[in-house]
Amino acid sequence: MTNNEKIIIAVTGSSHLLVHSLMLTLPSLMLRIKDDFNVGIDTLGFVVSISALFFGLGAIPAGWIDRYISKKMLLTIYQLGSAISALMVAFSPNFFVFVLGLSAMGLCCSIYHPTGLTLISQRIVNVSRGMAIHGMFGSMGSALGPLSAVLIASSFSWRHSYLFLGVLNAILSIITFLSIPSKSKNRKKIDNSTKVKTNIRALVYYFITNSFLGMAYYGFTTFMPIHLSTNTNEFMPVISGNLKAGLFPALVFFAGMIGALIGGKIGNTFDKKLSFMVIIAINIPIFFLVGQTANFSLILFSIMLGIVYFSNQPIGNTLVSEFTDNTNRGFIYGLGFFISFGIGSFAAGLSGIVAVKFGVSAVFPFMGLLLFPGVVFAWMMYRASLT
Repeated sequence: MTNNEKIIIAVTGSSHLLVHSLMLTLPSLMLRIKDDFNVGIDTLGFVVSISALFFGLGAIPAGWIDRYISKKMLLTIYQLGSAISALMVAFSPNFFVFVLGLSAMGLCCSIYHPTGLTLISQRIVNVSRGMAIHGMFGSMGSALGPLSAVLIASSFSWRHSYLFLGVLNAILSIITFLSIPSKSKNRKKIDNSTKVKTNIRALVYYFITNSFLGMAYYGFTTFMPIHLSTNTNEFMPVISGNLKAGLFPALVFFAGMIGALIGGKIGNTFDKKLSFMVIIAINIPIFFLVGQTANFSLILFSIMLGIVYFSNQPIGNTLVSEFTDNTNRGFIYGLGFFISFGIGSFAAGLSGIVAVKFGVSAVFPFMGLLLFPGVVFAWMMYRASLT
């Protein structure tokens, strides 16, 4: 990689890390927050849905506006906006302001993915490798966010967890503004090598497939902390349930880093479309096993889920760059992100209902069932890509 490419990967990777740290802090702190505001986990599940809906909704205008505002400026706006909204959550005097702050956080964080993914696809020569590294940073954030949140909350309060992340985003905004180049020497080279006509049919099937992946993502990330903390009583009993809610999901997301790396290698070695479909299919039995096991077996299958699930992301993000022309790529990434995370966000609220009626363990087989149509549409995407 050139120096410019390394800077872009470092800044986008750090941004990706903090995005997922912010968005996954609430699930890890549910047991504390529900007592503080005197609400149930089903209510907090819908709060996750609201925040995630804004996380998806804002991606569409963010992907469109990147034609007119530099990606460097958009990244800075995301970082400052998320810092301010995190502080709003940290100092929220009541539940309404708490929800308002999380909604603002989701909206600000929504700027990142279409901006960061487009930046990588346009300025990194080896896109699959760049997406794999980018995915590893996201999984690291998914691991460190909940873990740091629980550790900070144990020492201070859950509010200090959001305060910490807000300060980190503010610092990153300064680093981004000072370090990221406005233009890339590789830009013209990459543009000339990617003159492809947008494959609308393949994109539509990809988006539908990704909506099911998004639902599965929100279902398992929202309730995994509670599931792992309440169903591992015989595994490492010296650790408290609150600490397990941060530690065990962190192991799953660290495994996701391995998955992102594997996914990048798979994307460079095998047919990306078929690989994408196979990975989705492999997720299904693992979701069922996570819901049906406990203690050490539960931890083992959860780690397997982290590896397999997150291996789809670098492949999927690279497919978008292959299915679209360079001019509309930012908008397409934004639209795809809205479909995946915006529509998928409703699974968090729906999973809350499932958790209350049938138990938290039932959420995971339910998410597995949602991936069956995902496999079908992934096959249709593959067929459409051949025409």
